[in-house]
Amino acid sequence: MEKIREEVELPEGVEAKLSGKTVEISGRKGMLKRTFEFQGVDIKQEGRTIAIETASRRKRQRSAVGTIKSHLLNMIKGVTEGFRYKLRVVYAHFPITVKVEDGRVLIYNFLGERSPRVAKIVGKASVRVEGDEVIVEGIDKEEVGQTAFNIEQATYIKRRDPRVFQDGIYIVERA
Repeated sequence: MEKIREEVELPEGVEAKLSGKTVEISGRKGMLKRTFEFQGVDIKQEGRTIAIETASRRKRQRSAVGTIKSHLLNMIKGVTEGFRYKLRVVYAHFPITVKVEDGRVLIYNFLGERSPRVAKIVGKASVRVEGDEVIVEGIDKEEVGQTAFNIEQATYIKRRDPRVFQDGIYIVERA
């Protein structure tokens, strides 16, 4: 029975350290650490490559190999280039004001509401406001994506016609 094996090549300027099932990848933008708890899947470092392999032909183990490879590629991209989401502030009824304060994004005057709506900033993602654009940046793809979604979800409108009330903050670009 043959093994299923995937390899991830480390580019120049990226270093990896492996201890058990924990992978630590560092590059010019920072360092990311992640533990992969998958049964029957081995992770090995062989020079400038990281090999993920399993002896089982079961679907769960095969998909775990692909999942680990995708996470490693995202970690490498994060420490070399980083991730960036752009959101656009859209309003037709009341002018929306967005401010960033101690780990959260405050959205003032949304649909004329008196109290601000709050969105949590996850992990080490950074958020800045430039006019009618909100930019979320960071090295961890999951933290950046979750923060952008939290901001978008904070302006979700219930019990109104979405064709008329299009006010909100929407993700317009991912990079």
